Amino acid sequence: MALHQSLQQKLLQKLSPQQIQLMKLLQVPTAVLDERIKEEMEENPALEQGEEGVVENEFEMEEELHTPEETEPDGSEEDYENIDISEYVQDGDDEVGDYRLRDDNYPEIDDNRVIPHKVETTFIEQMLQQLGMLQMPDKERKIAEHIIGTLDDDGYLRRELNALTDDLAFRQNIETNEDELMEIIQKIQQFDPPGVGARSLQECLLLQLYRKPNPDTTTESAILVLEKYFDEFTKKHYEKIQRGLNLDDEQLRAVIRVIVKLNPKPGGNIGGGSMKGENYIIPDFFIVNNNGKLELSLNSKNAPDLRISEGYRDMLKDYERGAKKDKRQKEAVLFIKQKIDSAKWFIDAIKQRQNTLLNTMEAIMNYQYDFFVTGDETTLKPMILKDIAERTELDISTVSRVANSKFVQTEFGTYRLKFFFSESLQTESGEEVSTREVKKILNDLIDEESKKHPYSDEKLTELLQEKGYNIARRTVAKYREQLNIPVARLRKTL
Repeated sequence: MALHQSLQQKLLQKLSPQQIQLMKLLQVPTAVLDERIKEEMEENPALEQGEEGVVENEFEMEEELHTPEETEPDGSEEDYENIDISEYVQDGDDEVGDYRLRDDNYPEIDDNRVIPHKVETTFIEQMLQQLGMLQMPDKERKIAEHIIGTLDDDGYLRRELNALTDDLAFRQNIETNEDELMEIIQKIQQFDPPGVGARSLQECLLLQLYRKPNPDTTTESAILVLEKYFDEFTKKHYEKIQRGLNLDDEQLRAVIRVIVKLNPKPGGNIGGGSMKGENYIIPDFFIVNNNGKLELSLNSKNAPDLRISEGYRDMLKDYERGAKKDKRQKEAVLFIKQKIDSAKWFIDAIKQRQNTLLNTMEAIMNYQYDFFVTGDETTLKPMILKDIAERTELDISTVSRVANSKFVQTEFGTYRLKFFFSESLQTESGEEVSTREVKKILNDLIDEESKKHPYSDEKLTELLQEKGYNIARRTVAKYREQLNIPVARLRKTL
């Protein structure tokens, strides 16, 4: 096989490392932006957080981001000889900034919204605290700690017993068997809240019923229903349960009331489990209706006070004053220049992030103006990513990054930006309406139905068509599933 040499011309589009990092910054939610900034400050000592958010004049961001060649010189002699620090050190650097002349006794209006966070004990920590109250040998305690550590956020034990014995043997060098494991699991199942340590929903509900003080006949019937007719109960085959346990309608209704009051996720209400941070939503935007005029503001956490380190600036000044410029000094200055360039880029990237967020949210606010004024979901217009991309002159992928990870707080609640995007559906009159409007009407129809005779998907299709919405039965079924509404048989009550 012969090798041939040839010339080829290709047109390639590549993203610079800075552009990639900017896209990643755009995706970062407000809740974790502080962590991202701390990471950057740890990696780059030329970047620091100021008290008043003033960026020194000599370090104003350039109009364009530096290319990788500018920020990462190859260390050649030419780089050392051509160091120009005039753009970093200018006259007037020693002047006192305006922010230092402000009177602390008359502070400016601070519009920062402080979002409190509660301090709480996690679910696993509470379980371990209860374990500490039991007297048991060290071996059993280590096994119990391992079992508690494998509980999921809802309080269930999802691992099989043989898998637990293998885990203990390989990871902790503890030999045990399934019988010993079951004895310890049963002790854990006596912990609060009732139902923890269960291996299935059926066992979780039964554990709660077993611990009810002074059980009456209704509780005993509920235990029998869950022990013998659990599948029939979940599928609402009530006739079979009534025949098997000889219950009339009123007795079965009482049993159902007892069961539905049980907690299917006993660990989910304590400390947020291990996914503690997911219990909080920190809005990225605030929209206020001021006498019919919508006012948009950005969460202050998205506008951190970043500036270039004065220490690095002073280093450059010392270099400029020095008479002798040896190679080692020039290498040091080149390093400082790289760090300052990187800090300038990061500050500029944060500002670009702010502008992109505000421009995108403002376009969404104007597009869905009626909703933000009324809070009525039926006023939402059909809106896709392309509509906002055209208004903001941003790429569709950029709008998507903003919509998928950001929240806005309104007087009607806090919404993910993705909530406002929906496809269009044509009515009989030819008018285009949002699928969000159709889902709202579908949800209202199901709320208003008789639960003894709930509407089938076919009936819901007919009702929507009577209201002028051209929609197929399979589309109704799809929307119903997206709304997490079960089929008619499972919505039926006695």
